[in-house]
Amino acid sequence: MPTLILSPRQTEDAQLLWRAAIRAGWAIERAFGWKSPAKPEDDFTIYGEPVFVQAIAESCDVKVVVPTDDWLATLPLRWSGRNVKLMSLEDARLIGVSRFIKPCSDKEFAAGLYGKGRSLPDEQLLPNDLPVLVQEPVSWETEFRCFVVNRQVKTCSVYARGGELAQAEDGAWPASEQEVTQAVRICEAVCADADVALPVAVVVDVGLIAGRGWAVVECNAVTSSGIYGCDPAKVLEVLKHGLAL
Repeated sequence: MPTLILSPRQTEDAQLLWRAAIRAGWAIERAFGWKSPAKPEDDFTIYGEPVFVQAIAESCDVKVVVPTDDWLATLPLRWSGRNVKLMSLEDARLIGVSRFIKPCSDKEFAAGLYGKGRSLPDEQLLPNDLPVLVQEPVSWETEFRCFVVNRQVKTCSVYARGGELAQAEDGAWPASEQEVTQAVRICEAVCADADVALPVAVVVDVGLIAGRGWAVVECNAVTSSGIYGCDPAKVLEVLKHGLAL
C-alpha cells in the first residue's frame, strides 16, 4: 500500500490529495519535522513545500525527480515561443534591457521583470553563480497546468488568465472544453517530441502567448506543484513517480 507523506502545513491542495489518497486506499503520514517516517525501500511519495520535500527525501536517501536547471533554456523555440537563456545571476545583472528573470530551482528572489539588471539582488544577498533563467517578456493570455507521467498527460487545469489566477468565487477553475483540449494537445505534442527531455513525472505548464500562439510556460517537480482544478486522483498517479533512488 503506497504512503503519502504530507508536510505539517495545512493547504487546500494537501487536503484534496489527502482525500484522494484515502479513497485510493493509500496510507497518509504527516511529517512533523525534517525526518521521514518512511524507509527507502517503502512505497511512498511526498508532497509539500520544496524545502520540506527535499529534506524528507534526503532523510531516507531518495531523490526528488526534477527537471534540469536548463530545461526551459534548451527547449526548442517551436515550443518555448520566446527567447530563454540560462545564465548566472552575476551576468544577469549586466543585461541592458528589461527581461523576465527567475531563479532556476528555489525561490531565492521573486520572479518578474527586471530593468537593466539593476533591481536584482546584489552579491551580498545572493551568490554570483546562482543560475537564473532570463526570458524575453511576453504576455500570457491563458495558462494551463498539466500533470505528466511517462510522457502522458493525466490531468489538466487552467490556472491563470491575463496573469491573474483564474479561480472563480465558488472555488472552481472554469475553462471551456475547447480550451482544455487545446492545452492538452499542445502538452502531448511537446511530450511526444524526441528533442524534448522529460523526467518520468513532471508538471508542464502551457499557455497562449498574445500574438504568437501556444507555448510552454515552464516545467516543475510534481512534489511541490499546486494542483489548481486538476483531478486529485490523477495527480496521485503522477505523484507516485515523483521520487527516485
